[in-house]
Amino acid sequence: MVRRLSKFLLTNGFKHGKIDKTLFLKSNGTDILVIQIYVNDILFGAINKSLCKYFADLMGGEFEMSMMGELNFFLGLQIKQTEEGIMIHQHKYIKELIKKYKLENAKTNRTLMGVATKLDEDLSGTSIDQTMYRGMIGSLLYLTASRPNISFNVGLCARFQENPKESHVIAVIRIFCYLKGTDDLGLFYPRSDTFELNGFTDADYAGDLVNRKSISGMVQFLGPCLVSWVPRNKTQLHYLQLKLNI
Repeated sequence: MVRRLSKFLLTNGFKHGKIDKTLFLKSNGTDILVIQIYVNDILFGAINKSLCKYFADLMGGEFEMSMMGELNFFLGLQIKQTEEGIMIHQHKYIKELIKKYKLENAKTNRTLMGVATKLDEDLSGTSIDQTMYRGMIGSLLYLTASRPNISFNVGLCARFQENPKESHVIAVIRIFCYLKGTDDLGLFYPRSDTFELNGFTDADYAGDLVNRKSISGMVQFLGPCLVSWVPRNKTQLHYLQLKLNI
């Protein structure tokens, strides 16, 4: 099915993304239409809303499908579109995690980790259940899709999944308590006519307590929008969703 869909799009003037082959692009002067395929779901957006109608009609003439309307929830991500820009967050997902790990009555924290906290292997510490710890880490890793500010701390805690100790789970619970008090945060992509790409990086020297390697990080902004991180044009894209009935 994916091969047929790909062939159909290419035949109708779309081009593959240079890196992601499930991404398709089509331009019409200064307007652009963006298509992203995920299994039997298709997300599409355009600067000009008429292009959205064009694509929906084009697909409806070839495939049996259901139009899902404006995109507001996808793969655990909540998307809010306004005249000012697009907000991507995981408020609902955070609420579910807090309930899952029975932290509803826990106090919130204003920071992810104490300044004096130094996590290492803690070989003399009390061991805890690996399955529970790995589940907590996996839940937090998925959350970094909209909360890059927790990436470093989650990555640090993830290093101790083989033999987690009480000190490690305490650090993880603190991350959850921080998220509990900041569940309204997310990524905001404002309308902008700035295309300047800026990158920022930083590193220390031998800062890792386990292997003495340097710790580094990197972020890239396209105008005011965060587009890449590591551990628009003038009018915003308007995203919608449809589902192939296969």
